[in-house]
Amino acid sequence: MLKKTLLLISIPVSFLYLKGQNTPDVSVITNTTDIYSGNPINGTAKYNAMAGSIGALGGDISSVNVNPAGIGVFITNDVNLTLGINNNKNTSTFVGKSLTNKNNNTDINNAGGVVSFNIGDNSKWKFVNVGVNYSNRTLDNTVRSDANGNIKIVDDFSYPDTVINYTYLGHIYDRTGNQSKMNFSVGANYDNRLYLGAGVNLHNSYFSQSDRAGFYSDDDKTSLFYDKQYTPYDEHSDGFSANIGVIAKLSNQFRVGAAIESPTWWNIERVYNQYYFNYNQVDLFREDRTLMTPMKATLSAAFVPSKNFALNVDFIQGITKPKYKEYGDAERELNDFFSDSYTNSSEVRVGAEYRIAAFRLRGGYAYQGNSFDNLSLLGYNNDGSTSEQSFSNLIVGKRNTIGAGLGYDFKAFYIDASYQNITSEYSNPFLQGNVNSDTGYFNGGYDVNSKAYAVSKVKNTRSNFFVTVGWKF
Repeated sequence: MLKKTLLLISIPVSFLYLKGQNTPDVSVITNTTDIYSGNPINGTAKYNAMAGSIGALGGDISSVNVNPAGIGVFITNDVNLTLGINNNKNTSTFVGKSLTNKNNNTDINNAGGVVSFNIGDNSKWKFVNVGVNYSNRTLDNTVRSDANGNIKIVDDFSYPDTVINYTYLGHIYDRTGNQSKMNFSVGANYDNRLYLGAGVNLHNSYFSQSDRAGFYSDDDKTSLFYDKQYTPYDEHSDGFSANIGVIAKLSNQFRVGAAIESPTWWNIERVYNQYYFNYNQVDLFREDRTLMTPMKATLSAAFVPSKNFALNVDFIQGITKPKYKEYGDAERELNDFFSDSYTNSSEVRVGAEYRIAAFRLRGGYAYQGNSFDNLSLLGYNNDGSTSEQSFSNLIVGKRNTIGAGLGYDFKAFYIDASYQNITSEYSNPFLQGNVNSDTGYFNGGYDVNSKAYAVSKVKNTRSNFFVTVGWKF
């Protein structure tokens, strides 16, 4: 159940307008979509090089992320370890000025193994395989938006007899953390033509997040950073999901696959700061929440004209929407927003591998559509005035992934390397908040309340390098 300590409404309600309805805080929407409902391409170097397109081919431990029937393709035991060097760059453009931030991380991004059991020649069931896979990705993300001296916020509510003018000096959103996924799967090979698989997934995420804006106050002539209400905060979550799949070999050249993954059921715990207007006081609070993220279906097809070449295409479709368990108005507003505005985005992945003796050349491309319909809000113009503005890529944007890699098979041992480039562009809303809904920016008992959003344009680029070493026995 939702645990609240001295807090009646646990998620702030902002004034982002969509078709006349109020929606929850932007950071909650962002994390629901990007962290909890995301479908990252993260696995072995081979999997990443092929942009995660392996659903009808299998034979790689990371295929459990697309279709667990890929475990049934193994005919030997296999263990591997993947090192990742990850670079995340955000370039935020606001009023014609750009700021760039980079987050770098080196970590073990994937580790897994498959134990293969040969049933024997007297049965059409050829192999039964058991797989375990662990994947890990960084959640580090920093976005800075430059100042605009034309944005002057007049605060005549806090002190009725005093009008205070605040000039906007800049904004920074910062998130650090990790997300991991542990998969346990079973696959089977029937007559070398039908492969079946099922798996369970244990998810975990932990991150810290802050939201700060700088303002110049003409009241006390100070230039200070102010913290958004309920930030900074730490959020720790555990989730569970399951998936099943099948791969059918129609001929030696053509294969098809299908899989379905259940929603992920998340239990979320957050510890956050709460500030009080006119009091230089900060209290620490804790809350729990339950989230169910979208179910996904995958259809795959592969063309294998020879032992030297393979081409795979995956189509992934979300078939439900995020839904919070409702404890009160906050969760109802979240669910109303996602019901009205969330789009079950589609993703297409294409990957290929070409073999030259013991060498492997790989490449892939993936495209994922936007998760939201057009959204509108009251936003600041460059001259500081406000107007109703509409965006096709608010909060999150379309994702393009390009992968390339190579490998070498030493018979018992193998080594793979890959490069992955992921890009997306989105409109980043921030700054809006109001003391009436307890969502403003606070510093030492002073608060800044903005009726409108500032919106920067963010280009996100992720450049990742992976090296996998493995042993087949």
